[in-house]
Amino acid sequence: MSTHPGFANCHSHLFHRALRGRLAGGSTFWGWRDGMYAVAGVLDPELWFRLARATFAEMRLAGYTSVGEFHYLHHAPGGVGYDDGNALGSAAIEAARSVGLRICLLDACYLRTGLAGEQPSPVQQRFFDPDAEVWAARLHDLAARYAGDAGVVVGAAIHSVRAVDPDSLATVASALPRAPLHVHVSEQPAENEACLAATGRTPVALLADAGVWTPRTTAVHATHLTGDDIATLGAAGAFVCFCPTTEAELADGIGPSVALREAGARITLGSDSNTVIDGFAEARGLAMNERLATGTRDGWTPAQLWRAASADGTASLGFTDPGTFTLVESVRTAGAPEPLWAASAADVLPPDGLDPDQVRAELAAAVDEVWARV
Repeated sequence: MSTHPGFANCHSHLFHRALRGRLAGGSTFWGWRDGMYAVAGVLDPELWFRLARATFAEMRLAGYTSVGEFHYLHHAPGGVGYDDGNALGSAAIEAARSVGLRICLLDACYLRTGLAGEQPSPVQQRFFDPDAEVWAARLHDLAARYAGDAGVVVGAAIHSVRAVDPDSLATVASALPRAPLHVHVSEQPAENEACLAATGRTPVALLADAGVWTPRTTAVHATHLTGDDIATLGAAGAFVCFCPTTEAELADGIGPSVALREAGARITLGSDSNTVIDGFAEARGLAMNERLATGTRDGWTPAQLWRAASADGTASLGFTDPGTFTLVESVRTAGAPEPLWAASAADVLPPDGLDPDQVRAELAAAVDEVWARV
């Protein structure tokens, strides 16, 4: 057995776990999104907590010691507020705490459907707040609720330039000025094209003009960037979170991880849609995608991958110590001097208090209930 620094899962949408292995919604990202909305539409706080607890337990079993939950399912169906406006955010936090996983709850501001005035789907109404000030007040209440809890960070998120209008970006960015700030950016070419048409700027440039990019900010995906975008993120010393298994599963593309790193950005990793929960797979995916894109094999060293998967990821979530996990010897790691190239989540020694069979049963029951409702 050997001990290693804990993985930081810097971008998770916990309820997407119910979509694993299902070709929901069609052949493109936008079709998949419709299938994801169907799942979002049936969740209530009780089922949300059960799915969250089991998903976070799977992360713990895979060697993750912290998670950044990018949270945008805020309200009841139809957009009606729960009596506790942070019912679902608090449930996610409590689910993580119950399995010993540190959580940075990144409460995402979501104010509109798109850059061209598109009408929202019924499910999207659950994501909306009336304006950035109302969203910020709810965020401050949640942050106050968990102030002083060493295992919980409450941060802010801009869902995307599609979902937050330019006039509101600065309000969101300054809502918690010392907390992590995350934002989906340039995951799909269609997002870039719509942003250019509406504002004359790329998403990265639009966000730069609003003062979003700082050393506490994480750009999530950053798949389709211009050279100027890369320079902007690097000069800001921002984090950039790649989610290789999800970006492959959704046919997003391969982002310029080495170019961003060399420009000065700090690279981190996330499981995003949780189609896979395996820090080894994400780290290998980052390196191997770079090889596919460039035709060279020397873009990422093991030391650089460990830093992205652990130390830098932990810092991007507002924590300091990544913790550790224990790896057992297996047929996969036999003869391999560096486990990042060989191991899988199945090789992680289960932490005390978590029974893999029980977690499997809880996951199956929660996912089955989701699809019974869909």
